[in-house]
Amino acid sequence: MTSKKKKKPYLPNNWKLYKDAPEDMFFDHEFEEIMDWKVAGWELPASVYCMIRVTKLETGKVKEYVYQRPSAAKAKIKKLMQSADHEFVVVDHEDIQHLSPKGHTTHE
Repeated sequence: MTSKKKKKPYLPNNWKLYKDAPEDMFFDHEFEEIMDWKVAGWELPASVYCMIRVTKLETGKVKEYVYQRPSAAKAKIKKLMQSADHEFVVVDHEDIQHLSPKGHTTHE
């Protein structure tokens, strides 16, 4: 017995409505407004202690790690600090920190 895959239904979108809308219906956002909204307004779920985004300097590849326990996150950070070929960003409920072999910066 073979099973048929159901074809996903076509969901129309309204792109033409936006394309044809007059320019005065849209307003420009300032850079600072976007930064405050998207960067300074981050939220992690209550079940997450922190998130670590690691960039391998040689290749530029990025991996993300999410931790529920502080001990596991601290162990990962300690391991990353011993390696000079990665830079990483640690995000928790209070702060964003960027750490690299060149030093670290804090963004609040």
